[in-house]
Amino acid sequence: MSFRSTIKKLIPTSLFAKVEPYGHLLEAIFYNIIYGFPAKNLKVIGVTGTSGKTSTSFLIERMLYEAGFKVGLMTTVGFGIGTDIKPQTNTMTTVSVPELIRRLKQMKSQGVEWVVLETTSHALAQNRVWGIPYYLAVFTNLTHEHLDYHKTFENYRNAKRKMFKLVNKNNAGTHTGIINIDDPSAEYFAEDVKKPLFYGVGKGDIQASEVILKPSGSDFEAKIEGDTYKIHTNLPGSFNVYNSLAAIGVGRTLGLSIEQIEKGIAATKSVEGRMTRIDAGQDYDVIVDFAHTPDSFEKIFKDIKPVTKGKLTVVFGSPGRRDESKRAIQGELAGKYCDEVIITEDDPRDIDPIEIMNQIASGAEKVGKIRDKDMFLINDRADAIRFAIKRAQFGDTVLLLGKGHEKVIHRGHGDDPWNEAEEAIAAIKTR
Repeated sequence: MSFRSTIKKLIPTSLFAKVEPYGHLLEAIFYNIIYGFPAKNLKVIGVTGTSGKTSTSFLIERMLYEAGFKVGLMTTVGFGIGTDIKPQTNTMTTVSVPELIRRLKQMKSQGVEWVVLETTSHALAQNRVWGIPYYLAVFTNLTHEHLDYHKTFENYRNAKRKMFKLVNKNNAGTHTGIINIDDPSAEYFAEDVKKPLFYGVGKGDIQASEVILKPSGSDFEAKIEGDTYKIHTNLPGSFNVYNSLAAIGVGRTLGLSIEQIEKGIAATKSVEGRMTRIDAGQDYDVIVDFAHTPDSFEKIFKDIKPVTKGKLTVVFGSPGRRDESKRAIQGELAGKYCDEVIITEDDPRDIDPIEIMNQIASGAEKVGKIRDKDMFLINDRADAIRFAIKRAQFGDTVLLLGKGHEKVIHRGHGDDPWNEAEEAIAAIKTR
C-alpha cells in the first residue's frame, strides 16, 4: 500500500479532497527521504503548458542527446535515457510520487545529468514535484483545459505558475524561463523568472520567420542577437514551429552551437500520437493526434485545411467526467473547418456516451452541420474510424483526434485495450 493510500484510508472521504495536496506533499517528502533525494544535483528542465508539452520535451531531449549530454526524459508518451525510451503505460503525464522518485533515482544511478520533465498543472497543484530542482522552466501556451479539476482558469494558470517560482531557487544562470510571447499569459509567467527568454513568430528574443509548412514537417529561420538558425522539423503543424522555438531557447541558454541546435531539432523524427501520419499505401491522408482542447483543434484545422486537396474529415469525442464546457466549442470548431464531422466516444467512463455526443453535436449544428448528411454520431470508436476511412477518397484527409498515444478507452465497465494507429491501419487494409 502506498503512503498516499494509507493517508486516504485514515481521512474521511469528505475531507480528503481538501487535504489532498498536503497528502501528496507528505508523500513527496517521505519518498525523497527514503530514496535519498535522488533529484539533488540533477538539472531538471520542466516543460508546462496546455498543448505542446510532450513534443517540446522530445525536441529538447533529442537536441541535448545529439549534443552529447546524458539526458533523462519523462513525458506523457514515454520515459527513459538516450536510445532506451520506453512507452509510458501510466495514464498520468507526471507520474505518481513514488514512481517519479524511483525513476529519478534510476536515472541518476546511470549517470544522467539533465532530465526533461513534462510537468502538469495537477502535479504542481498537488505538490507531487516537491523536491525537484527545476533549472529551467519552459512555457508553451495556456488555453481552456482541466477546469473540471481547477474550477477556474485563474486556478489553472496559478498552478502552472508554481513551476516558474520554483526555478529561481535553483538557477542563477543566463535565463531561467523560456516563454511563448505570443500567448496572452506570457507576461504573467515572466513575472516569476529572473531572466525570461521570449520566443515567437515575428516577435520575441527568438523570432521565427520564412516559415514553410508542409505535410512532412516545417522549415523556418530563427533569429536571435544576430545569429540565424536554419531549422527543419519533422513534426508538422504551425504549433511545432513554436515547440521547436522553445527547444532552441533551451539550447541557446545552455550554450549549444548553431549546428548542434539545428541538428538536434531535425533529429526528432516523430512523437507517437502527435501529428502521426498513418501510411498503409492509401491515396489519402490519415493523421492521429492527441488534440483534445478547443485551441489545439483550431490550430490543427487551420494548418491541415489549406493543404488538403479533397475533403477534410474529423473523428473525435469528449471524455466523461471531464470539462463539459468545451464539448460544444469543439463541435462548433469541427463544423466550421471540416467537411465531415464524425462524433464518437473518448473515455466516456460512466457517463452516457450519447449525451456527450449530443453536446458536441449541438456545437456543430450551430454552424450548419446536419445529422446523417455531413455529421454522423457513431458511438463505437472503432466503427467510427472504419466509417470515416471507408468514405475517404483520393486527396482527402482524415483526422483522428483525442486519443493519440493512449492505450486504453475508459468505459463504464472498466478499461478496454486501444491503439488508435493500429485501428486506423486495420480500417485502411479492410475497406
